Amino acid sequence: MRIVFMGTPDFAVPTLARIAQDGHTVAAVYTRAPAKAGRGLGLRPSPVHAFAEALGVPVLTPATLRDADAAATFHRHAADVAVVVAYGLLLPQAILDAPRHGCLNLHGSLLPRWRGAAPIQRAVMAGDAESGVGVMRMEAGLDTGPVAMEARLPIRPGMTAGELHDALMPLGADLMGRALAELAVGGLAFTPQPESGVVYAHKISNEEARIDWARPASAVANHVNGLSPFPGAFFEADLGKGPERVKVLRAEPAEGSGEPGTLLSADGLVACGAGAVRLTELRRAGRGGTVSGSEFLRGARLEPGARLL
Repeated sequence: MRIVFMGTPDFAVPTLARIAQDGHTVAAVYTRAPAKAGRGLGLRPSPVHAFAEALGVPVLTPATLRDADAAATFHRHAADVAVVVAYGLLLPQAILDAPRHGCLNLHGSLLPRWRGAAPIQRAVMAGDAESGVGVMRMEAGLDTGPVAMEARLPIRPGMTAGELHDALMPLGADLMGRALAELAVGGLAFTPQPESGVVYAHKISNEEARIDWARPASAVANHVNGLSPFPGAFFEADLGKGPERVKVLRAEPAEGSGEPGTLLSADGLVACGAGAVRLTELRRAGRGGTVSGSEFLRGARLEPGARLL
């Protein structure tokens, strides 16, 4: 089939690779424009942009798809279907209607749970037992379209959002590959999403990254793991030069009790509103590497009884 691919981050790259591998014609790739990155703040193309150029596929980076010129350009691709994976721009109706078979979205959750911007992080933060990916036909609403296929994946205890993200990438690529094969022979059927069970995965705000030690230990651990590696849950502590921010990239519930936020032991045990958590991976502000809880505490010279804010 003749396909327009629309995606931006590394999560989308395996799906584009699978489409090319399966012999479809990729008429064009749409992605976000190169953004400033690195110490020199030079413009860096998105992962999808770089991969598409390696394939020799035309790449477009429009700032919007809502004007007449963008719609006309999209129509000229004469696509059978558009495949959308974490693109980052809203698709107006003129774009949704342009391909012969519409637009298929690979979404990183089991819809209707976790519609929206951050489904992988929110699933871990909420302590969900499983996640997955789904192929949905897009419509004007936010992730409201009918679903054709799903693949499920257990969220193991202690799994971070980054680990779930990496596990879902090949699962999603395989699912979209199978969906396109069914679509090519007219066998892809869609089922409307149920009315109940809708939950929105709102974009992660900077304010909610601070750890709230007053919550139960399981909720604190899920919060930490769900924000790892980005943006990273954090606390502040006086490490000798006033309050300093420390990111926690992995935590686990543990036995212990005390005033919430109190350091209970030299291996990173911290009291919560109910129970305690052990901080197992941390990173100080301005430092690249991660260290264990005990390594961090030795370097930071924090003693049991210290308060983490």
